Amino acid sequence: MLIIGHQTVAGLLEGREKEVVDLVAEAYRRHDEGRTSLPHSVFLRFPDRPRDRIIGLPAYLGGGTETGDEDIAGMKWIASFPGNIASGMQRASAAILLNSLRNGQPEALIEGSLISARRTAASAAVGARVLLAGRRPSGITLIGCGVINREVLRFLAAEHPGLDRLTVYDTDPERARRFTLDNARLLPSAAVRHCDTLDEALAAHDLVSVATTAATPHTSLDACPPGTVVLHLSLRDITVPAVLDSHNVVDDPDHVCRENTSVHLAEITSGGKDFIDASIGALLRGTATLDPRPGRRLVYSPFGLGVLDLALARFVRDRARAGGLGTDVTDFLPPPAA
Repeated sequence: MLIIGHQTVAGLLEGREKEVVDLVAEAYRRHDEGRTSLPHSVFLRFPDRPRDRIIGLPAYLGGGTETGDEDIAGMKWIASFPGNIASGMQRASAAILLNSLRNGQPEALIEGSLISARRTAASAAVGARVLLAGRRPSGITLIGCGVINREVLRFLAAEHPGLDRLTVYDTDPERARRFTLDNARLLPSAAVRHCDTLDEALAAHDLVSVATTAATPHTSLDACPPGTVVLHLSLRDITVPAVLDSHNVVDDPDHVCRENTSVHLAEITSGGKDFIDASIGALLRGTATLDPRPGRRLVYSPFGLGVLDLALARFVRDRARAGGLGTDVTDFLPPPAA
């Protein structure tokens, strides 16, 4: 069993944003091709603690001769405890277990919080690339100043290095100030603006990333400029009328229409999924097209597919092995039968 800790993961992913975006895009393509197995995520919840949860994401991602990647299977086990933030701890913690497809045995255990955050951010970058369709955004607005939007800023800066405007909003203004102090270097040429209200932030630019801990929908998109691309990463912020009044792209319709996401509530309200225009994998492969009405908002709501975690975990595992990194625990498994 190869055990790979957080610092090793961070070192192996440092400066590889473009490679990670390509890995995520390829995983989406393979999912659209039917080269994955992706059971629904399992949500472990606790009585009288509605904000806390632990989620299990099992998955299989097929390899390909065109990329040289082998098939991979495993599971991410990720806890979200928003109360951690008040005590200076990270909201989310995660571990990723990879299994051998030769014999089913567990072969690698990888600290997964950074992989989880960066695959989410890379998914956002892929969504922005597809939905912007080549146009240059006026700037970037970040709603929620936590780990996910820090990584979104990192990846969008890699995609759009010349952007010169960054707007941030958080319900805790002090957290927003700390965020820009720590992370504005990721987009060094940008003028930074802090907003006092959510609507002021939504109105600032035509590219918005929403990554909060909201449990129920709370905002329309009326303040957004025409044609705004909204990366709805936290999934439960946008009201049902706003969802139904937008073009909607998701990673997987069956996965995202669960657990009271805004898209799930829109499905319940409308009686179906017809308001979903396409999946991101289909748009990447050209098996679907998006023809947005002029001025209409475009909302990307990725549920977060386990195959993305596997793609990055494989990337980390392979480079750790090649570099002799991580801790190889030789007595983790029972000895072979006599």
